[in-house]
Formats: sequence, structure tokens, C-alpha cells
Amino acid sequence: MQPLEYCRLKAAESKSSFLAGFRFLPPQKRDAMTVLYAYCRELDDAVDGCSNPEVAAAALAWWRLDLAKVFTDGATPEHPANQAMKTIARNFSFPVNELEEIINGMQMDLEQSRYGTFADLQLYCYRVAGVVGRLIARILGFSDPQTLEYADKLGLALQLTNIIRDVGEDARNGRIYLPVEELQRFNVPAQSVLRYTPTPEFSELMQFQIRRAREIYREAAALLPAADRKPQKAGLVMAAIYYALLNEIDRDGAQNVLKYKIAIPSSRKKRIALKTWLLGFKP
Repeated sequence: MQPLEYCRLKAAESKSSFLAGFRFLPPQKRDAMTVLYAYCRELDDAVDGCSNPEVAAAALAWWRLDLAKVFTDGATPEHPANQAMKTIARNFSFPVNELEEIINGMQMDLEQSRYGTFADLQLYCYRVAGVVGRLIARILGFSDPQTLEYADKLGLALQLTNIIRDVGEDARNGRIYLPVEELQRFNVPAQSVLRYTPTPEFSELMQFQIRRAREIYREAAALLPAADRKPQKAGLVMAAIYYALLNEIDRDGAQNVLKYKIAIPSSRKKRIALKTWLLGFKP
């Protein structure tokens, strides 16, 4: 199997919203998005798919070594996702440190299951989502360096949406990404989250999370320079899909994230994608 085909299969297995916004791209850029997604998915699976932290840490160490081969002339990476990445990284001028930061974010998942403050959480979000946003911006193309700031901020908004959606699922894995300081401020004991116990205080906490995420979407949209709105349109499609997910969580009742995981049906994703492609995204 060719490396690119491997990445396509990896992406197809996930049924993620991540790639829904990129169906309109030309083949070369669409393939680059697929390779980037497969790379991130493999790293995530190396951590979440392993019950032994030492084995997971060893897997991440191996990924660091294999990633180095992506940026070494004459070297061939072992993993097919990295083999495909070698071409993508060259074609779209990926900085090695941004791909390394994604591994650093996965390392944080092995080393901690709580975040004291929102600033602490932001570092994690930067590593697992902000740099991904920056890499996406490089694939889509930009002329103004401020577009990288927009991409970073949008990555934060998307990751916060994921965190809100996945509170119950993360709790079942012993993790709480909601900052400890905010749990305390809203009088929500960590044990009530880990026991999936909704309370009025928890609902208030989640409404706060949703309001903040919405504001960060607005901040991200405001950062995107007018000159780069057209090339970055596919990223805005992804933003619109995740923003719709955030609104759906709110309508459903934010306390229900403890019980089940909200998803946007594929048919609705397609409608949102088409509407955003034609009319733009205004959070």
C-alpha cells in the first residue's frame, strides 16, 4: 500500500469532522490535509489506544525519531504517515518544531490529567490544535503573517469545542480538561464530573465554557486578514461546522455532555460546508 493511500484509509476510518471542510480543495492540498490528519490521528492513537503509560511514552519517543527522518535528506521514515509527510512537509514548508509540538501535546496527556488554570490548558491546546491550525494555514496558503495568529486562535476555539463535547468521555478515561480553578469557582467537585453527576453548578460551568469558546471563535475570525480570506476559506468551513456543534451542545443542554457525545450528522455537515463556502463564516 502506498503511503498516501494508507493516510486516506486512516482518515476514512475516523469519520471525523476535521476533513469535512476540505472537500472543495484541489487534490494536492486535499491530500496534504489527509496526511496531516493521519499523522495527528496516529499520535493520538499511540496515547489513547495504549493502557500502559510507559509503552505509550516509548511509542512517542519512536515517533520523534521517525519524524526526524522526515527532515533529513536521504533518510526514509519507517511509518507510512511519515513517509507521506516527507513530501508534504517539503511542498508546504512545514517547520519541524510545529510537528514536534503535536508530539509534545500528546506527551502532556501522559503526564497529567488535570490543568490548574486556563493558561495551563491553553499551552496544551496550542500544542495539539494551535500548531495544527498553523500547519493548515500553510497548506491553504497566506500572504499576511497575521494569518498564522488567526489559525492559532481558531485552533484554540476548535479544541475548546472538543473539550466541551468530550467531558463525559474524558471523565470515563479519568481525565478532566476543565481547569481546576474554574471547577472551584463554580463549586463543581472533580468527583462529580468523574461520576457523571450533573448539577446546576455544572450547568453554569459549562455555559461559561460555551460563552468563552464562542468569544474565541469571534476573536479568530476578526484576526483573519481580508487578503487571506479566500485562500483560507476551507478552514472557515471547518470552523463553521465546529461552531454549529458548539451551538448544538448548548441547545441540547450542556449538562448532557456527561451522558453522551453530541455529533453533527454528515448530511448537515455538507449543508454547512456549502453554505459557508458560498457565504462565509460569521460567528
